[in-house]
Amino acid sequence: MKTIDRETLAARLAGSDQPTLVEALPEKYFRDWHLPNAVNINHDQVRQRAAELLPDKHAEVVVYCASATCRNSDLAARQLTALGYTDVAVYKGGKAEWEAAGLPVAEAVDAD
Repeated sequence: MKTIDRETLAARLAGSDQPTLVEALPEKYFRDWHLPNAVNINHDQVRQRAAELLPDKHAEVVVYCASATCRNSDLAARQLTALGYTDVAVYKGGKAEWEAAGLPVAEAVDAD
């Protein structure tokens, strides 16, 4: 599986051609905070939600989860690839590394 490091991801997000970020954790963790402009697809909901949330199978997608030891992102990325997505990478450092670096986050999504 292709991977992307924090520095490269931050640079890509600062550019004009940004990848789509997918957080592969349960919704309650996504609601607490997530990387900017990410969508939430729990690793066990990829088959049900990918077509709706990721309509372009050729767009660049970066999947992440809690930390380097979390495997949800690997599971979700494998499923996306199996569904025909052609440009999927995993950000292994996840939320823990992103937050530790002091990078911007989106917080407190209301459940309206």
